[in-house]
Amino acid sequence: MENFKQKLGIIKVFIFDVDGVLTNGDVYLFDDQLIRVFNSRDAYALQYAAKNGYKIFVITGGRNKAVKERLMDLGVTEVRMQASNKIKVYDELREQYGFSDAQVLYMGDDIPDHQVMEVVGVSACPQDAAVEIKALADYQSPYNGGRHCVRDVIEQTLRVQGVWFNDKAHLW
Repeated sequence: MENFKQKLGIIKVFIFDVDGVLTNGDVYLFDDQLIRVFNSRDAYALQYAAKNGYKIFVITGGRNKAVKERLMDLGVTEVRMQASNKIKVYDELREQYGFSDAQVLYMGDDIPDHQVMEVVGVSACPQDAAVEIKALADYQSPYNGGRHCVRDVIEQTLRVQGVWFNDKAHLW
């Protein structure tokens, strides 16, 4: 845990999966529409980090345009959808935006996330992640996917860096 906190000091980029991280993984089907539920505290933390200059990316296998629109409205830098090879997408983002592996906190919950989690500075997962991902993660949030785990890692990072709830917090 202590090593995890030390690594947070250089994080400048957050990358998240959607299903099982930003949502609880449940998908409701209504008249050919897939419905996902996002947590407002996670959403607040995303926009707070974006407004404080952090790059935020989402890499997902999903393809729901409403999900992408919602995330972009919160200040997410880029959403990469239909990502069947997440490490390839990660490498493309790193090349395009010029960040180093050490500057990245990645949160995933299942097998498609493992290759990215092996190379980033901080790998994190929700409490209800797959066993293999939990074994790989530098940090396991005490919160389940879709239930504040994103807020948890963003808030901890920004607190370590002295950015969370500072004097500028209410200037927006």
